[in-house]
Amino acid sequence: MVANTNSDDLSRNNPFFLIDPYREFLRDEGVPVIEQYSVNVFEIELEPWKRLGGLGAYVHLEGRGDFCNCFVVKIPAGDQLNAEKHVFDKVVYVFQGRGSTTIELPSGKRNSFEWGPGSMFGIPLNARHQIFNGSGSEDAILACSTNAPIYMNLVHNRDFIFDNPFVFQERLGEDRYFAGEGEFRQVRPGRHQWETNFVPDIVNFDLPIWNERGAGGRNIMFTLADSPMHIHLSEFPLGTYKKAHRHDSGAHIFIVTGEGYSLLWHEGQDPVSTRKVDWKLGSLFAPPDGPTYHQHFNTASAPSRYLVTGFSGARYPVLESARRRNEARMSDKSIKLGGSQVEYEDEDPRIFELFRSELAARGAAPNMERYLGARAGAA
Repeated sequence: MVANTNSDDLSRNNPFFLIDPYREFLRDEGVPVIEQYSVNVFEIELEPWKRLGGLGAYVHLEGRGDFCNCFVVKIPAGDQLNAEKHVFDKVVYVFQGRGSTTIELPSGKRNSFEWGPGSMFGIPLNARHQIFNGSGSEDAILACSTNAPIYMNLVHNRDFIFDNPFVFQERLGEDRYFAGEGEFRQVRPGRHQWETNFVPDIVNFDLPIWNERGAGGRNIMFTLADSPMHIHLSEFPLGTYKKAHRHDSGAHIFIVTGEGYSLLWHEGQDPVSTRKVDWKLGSLFAPPDGPTYHQHFNTASAPSRYLVTGFSGARYPVLESARRRNEARMSDKSIKLGGSQVEYEDEDPRIFELFRSELAARGAAPNMERYLGARAGAA
């Protein structure tokens, strides 16, 4: 028993207090860990990655939450990453380059598919895989989102994560899922799902309408390799913006086409001057600890699309709080009815005025009359 000792002295650097196995793993990875509010995957510093191969960096966004992470990896022309397997889910999006991925099945059979800019794929849980750059002249840049932090902190054993013999047979999916085929699972607008392992091109993927989020937007959820991760793709037309909504931290937002900006604020804060994130192809950001309101605005001359990854999906909500939100349709229900969405008629009028001025600076005009009525036509 220790007596008459300052408690702060005991806790400081104590090996039995506040252990974080995931952070310890990061320190051993030997690549940068970028901790910012938003980044662009084409602009961040990447360094040689001994374990994985290629050059990479972890991206720890301010609003990433407790369960998921993101990393960016560059594969030099004609090179490949090291083969690996792991007991955590991984979603890969291709920002640049062309190549292939090989997934090894328990039978020894290998499923391979070729990818290019705009491709997305999920790695089946604990399946050995390897990623190759098929170009002899162009580097490939991939952004990967995983739920490694929660797995590592729960089991705190790296052999369990990276050298585990167990086969998750149900996660492998059908062979055709590796060829880019899939199945549409009808649920309801905003929650329809496409089940597969590989999507050759999400930039041109046909999306169902989601009127509830406003402005003629479109949306679909993806279930990749039967993963519990949240993955959705949204699009909204030129000259428009989506309704504001709020949720807790953890949503990683990747801009895959277009350009624009997002406003982010907490309850009681000024929506037009608290936080503004300008985005374009390659941008990555996450709403901070919340619930945080956020609203997305398209200032491009064509529709804009963004990809969102997170911890709990529509098929496997994992968390009871996520189950309740989905059952109650919180995401597309007005806050006046207990939901999470701000209807256009309830938003701060300055939000539209800022949008109008942003478009005017680009020689364009908003296309919101159908949704805002007379307010959209006022000078």
